[in-house]
Formats: sequence, C-alpha cells, structure tokens
Amino acid sequence: MLYQIVYLLLDVTVGLVAGMCVLRAYMQFQRIPMSVRAGNPAGPFIFALSDWIVLPLRRVLPRTAAVDLASVLAAFVLELAQFGVLWLLQGAQGDGLSVPVMAFFGVLRLVVSGLTGLVLLYALLSWVQVHSAATDLLDRLVAPPLTPIRRHLPLVGGVDLSPLALLLILQIANMVMITVQAWVLAWVT
Repeated sequence: MLYQIVYLLLDVTVGLVAGMCVLRAYMQFQRIPMSVRAGNPAGPFIFALSDWIVLPLRRVLPRTAAVDLASVLAAFVLELAQFGVLWLLQGAQGDGLSVPVMAFFGVLRLVVSGLTGLVLLYALLSWVQVHSAATDLLDRLVAPPLTPIRRHLPLVGGVDLSPLALLLILQIANMVMITVQAWVLAWVT
C-alpha cells in the first residue's frame, strides 16, 4: 500500500512539473510568447513550475531556436528521478537499465496525454464559442497537429471531426508506445 501511495504522489507531482517542461518546450517550438501581455495567460504558471529545473540546465546546454533542450532534458530528468525512486522502493531488482527506458517512455506518455488533454479541452470549448486569451492560446497549441488532418478530412454536416480523428491517432500512438516499451524493456533486461 505504501508503494501505491508513493507511486500516486510521484506520478501526479512529476507529471505536473515534467508536463509543464514539455509544454514549455512545445510553446517555444511553436514560437508562442510566454507573457500574459502577449496573450498567454498560462505563461507565468508554466514558468513558476518549471524555472527551478530548466534555468540551471540552460546554463549548461546550448540554446537552439527550434528545440528547448533544457526543458526536454528537465522533463526526462524528472521522469528518471521518479522511476529511480520507484525502482529503489521495489528493492532495486535487476541492473537498473529499465529506469532510463521507463523515463524515456514516461516523457513520450506526457506528450501524448498532454496533447490529448489539449485536444479534448479545445473540442469542448469550440462548442461554447468562448473568446478569450486562453482559447486563443489553446487554438495555437492544437492547430499544428490538426492542420494536416483538416486537409484530408472534410467537414461533415458543418462539423469539424479533425479533433476526433486526432484523438484516435493519439490513442493508437499510445497503444503502439505501450507495445514498443514492453518490447524494449524485455530486450534490455
């Protein structure tokens, strides 16, 4: 029971902070400004949760225009710490090679589940037609993966089914990822 409690607490805490690191990297990749004045109400929250780990890594890693390596590495380090603690709580069985593999797939799961959450929120808010800075930000975050789908999937009775198609693709990606993770873990251990 103690293991499940620790697992839950780590999963929620690391998932939130590492998720903000991944979101930070994605927003930089999409060139979305992080200030409230620039129309990003989530920017201060993202900085508050991720600055403590991203900023020290930025001193070591070179800055690139395309990918925020410090944020991506921060998410990986957080996942690595989570699975390392869980591995130790289970008695450190095996050689520990599974810990970085689990951390890598943990970051991939964050990407898929984060995008799934954004698409669901986008779809729900599209029914209400709320105009705010938050919905504009959400549209900018979700538009890049939806655009290629919209090119191939026409409106059906005036309804945009591209979010549903993207959710299906994300679920399939999650299923494939689980299978690949099991195969890699079996190969490593």
